[in-house]
Order: sequence, then structure tokens, then C-alpha cells
Amino acid sequence: MLYYLFSFLEKNYSVPGAGVFQYITFRMAMAVITSLIITTVYGRRLIDYLRFKQVGETVRNLGLEGQMQKAGTPTMGGIIIIMGILIPTILFAKLENVYVLMMMGTTLWLGAIGFLDDYIKVFKKNKEGLAGRFKITGQVGLALIIGFTMYSNPDIIIRQEVKPPIQYDRPVEFHMKGNKPVYTQDIHSTKTTMPFYKNNEFDYGKVLKFLGKGYEKYDLVVFMFFVIIIITFISNGANITDGIDGLATGTSAIIGVTLAILAYVSGNTVIADYLNIMYIPDSGELVVFAGAFVGACVGFLWYNSYPAQVFMGDTGSLAIGGIIAVFAIMIRKELMLPLLCGIFVIENLSVIMQVSWFKFTKKRYGEGRRIFLMAPLHHHYQKKGFHEAKIVTRFWIICIMLAILTVITLKLR
Repeated sequence: MLYYLFSFLEKNYSVPGAGVFQYITFRMAMAVITSLIITTVYGRRLIDYLRFKQVGETVRNLGLEGQMQKAGTPTMGGIIIIMGILIPTILFAKLENVYVLMMMGTTLWLGAIGFLDDYIKVFKKNKEGLAGRFKITGQVGLALIIGFTMYSNPDIIIRQEVKPPIQYDRPVEFHMKGNKPVYTQDIHSTKTTMPFYKNNEFDYGKVLKFLGKGYEKYDLVVFMFFVIIIITFISNGANITDGIDGLATGTSAIIGVTLAILAYVSGNTVIADYLNIMYIPDSGELVVFAGAFVGACVGFLWYNSYPAQVFMGDTGSLAIGGIIAVFAIMIRKELMLPLLCGIFVIENLSVIMQVSWFKFTKKRYGEGRRIFLMAPLHHHYQKKGFHEAKIVTRFWIICIMLAILTVITLKLR
């Protein structure tokens, strides 16, 4: 909204300083600041309201140190995060941008699923919350919408270098790179970024190349499959990681900063050309959304760090996991998520391994056995006697290392 207002003022009235809103970096910074103000100032009021309404966390006794003291702590605080994301985005982003619209839709969609789950737990006194099949259905539904839009929307394109002979069914751009002439075209494609692969680019359609001639017509099926797996896995991974104070929030903030960097370089034609990476027109606007996301996570951490004054609940955890997954898909960096979101991945896998091994050994030996003292992984370390603040800090350090490695992989071919 403010982008359009100041663009109008600059164009019609030559208001001094109005042109600064044309810069993505300025609007990103303003989104971060606004998000921090919303989550810290108004977050306090929401926490008081949740406490007044007795919207408290119900805690099962799992034998973890300090666990029962958390009973009654306000939950559903993910509302603060969603407000901290959407309001700055509406104020500072270009709202006609298809990427921004899809990210806002993702935030509302998964936030609503998480809110319904928390509502059933808190107000209906059902500890199980929303049935797992409904959560998965909601995530898959979102994935289908995102995947089909990415595949078919005319505004979602990549700029690709082409070599003569050139098909002139779409505009061709020409520029010199050193002494070498370079021809580029904006095309629809299922290409994405894959670390350690030739040119760091991978086309989903080629997964079915073994089918022979005409395999390209099935590329939508392959793309949809990957989108569904990525969104459901990362969203649930964030949900599982949100088990101790500040773990999911801080980790998500680190991942958000990394995604903002990747979106900026992917959406800037000069930097993308210099780094020799995929250029995605109009995707740079996602940096504003990423700024709001990081600001919301850091602002929420003000109250969610140990000892937590509020929990985000599924309202927040499902939303932030889905936001990270969809954001990465938008900038075609989703195959880098296993590295960037390593914390979410290992937390998710620890639960899968624990449950699978327990069922297998119970069937084979008549007694279930465990790999970890408790799953997910952060509870394993709690059982070993580590204080949760130490666990969180060390997980953050690991996440920072993974984030740095993710950025480095842009140049590893």
C-alpha cells in the first residue's frame, strides 16, 4: 500500500524522498522494523488476552525436567507471527506480484489449519487436536495449488541462456558478457537449482527421460510430486521442532535470512549474471516478505525464548514450515532445503526412525525397542540431562553453519 502511495506522490507531486520506496532493500528494512514493532508491542497485549481467556498449553508428563512448569502457558501465539508477516507485507510489498500473493495465501492457508488444530485442543479439550489426515489433506491441497500455479501462470518464468539456432516464438535479449555474445529468453520451465549438479540446474521433467520420446508431457506430474513432498515434510518438520522454548522460532529466523539472500540474488539480473545462477524475474519482491518473516520470528522470540511466556502452537509452526517450503519453491531453491533446513529434517527423521524401529522390533521380538531415549531429537538430549537453553543454542549454531554451506553451494558445480 505505501509503495503505491509514495509512487503516486513521487510521480504527480515530486515529493522529496518518496522515490526511496522503489528500492527493495529499503522496503525490506522497513518490513523488518514494522514486523518487530508489531510482534513485540502488540504481542504483549495478545499474550495478556490469551492468558485472560485461559488459552493455556496442556502438558503431558513425559518425565522431562521443567516440563510441568510450562502447563498453562498461553498458546496459539502463532497469531502474533502471522500478523507480523502479513501487515508489513501489505504495507511495503507490491501486491500485484504473483509471488507475494502466493506467499500471503500460504501464510493464511496453513495458519488457518494450525489455528483449527489449536482451537480443538484448547477449547474443545481434545488433546489430539485436528486429525492428522485433515492436516495432510490441507497441506497437499496447498501444494497442488502452488505447483499448478508455478507451472501454468504466465508471470512465473525464468531467464535462460539460449544458443543459436534460436526459436523466436518469444522475445530474445542480447548482451555481451566479456567478449562473448549471450542470448537469453524468458521461458516457462520446471527447472530448479540443484547443488553439485552440472550448472546447478535440474529439470524435473528429465526424471522420466527413460520413458523415451514425449516424456516432457509428464513433467507436471513429477513437479507436483516433489512439491507435495517438500511442503508436507518441511511444514511437519517445523511443527515437530517446536518442542522446546525458542527452537523452531530461532531456527526459522536463520533460515529466513538465508532465503532472503537467495531471493535477492536470484531476482537481481546483475548479481545473478555475475554469480552465473538462475535469474527469476520479479522474484526479488519476495525479499520484502522474507524481511517481514524474519522480523516476526525474531520479535516472537522476545517472548518465546527460555523461559517461554507464550507458545506459537500449530497456528505458528505449521505456517512457518509451509512458508519456508513454498518460498524455496518460488525461488527454485527447494532442493537445497535438506541442507538449509537440516534441523527440521533430522527432527522429522528422528521421529520416523523411532516409530518405525519400535514397531518393527515389537513385531519381530515381541518387545518394542528405541533408537533414541525419546523422539524428536531435542527430547533425546533433554533425557540425557542437557538444559533446553543449551540444546536450543547449539541447534542454532548448527543451523547457522548449514545456512552458510547452503549459500556456498551456489558456486559449487
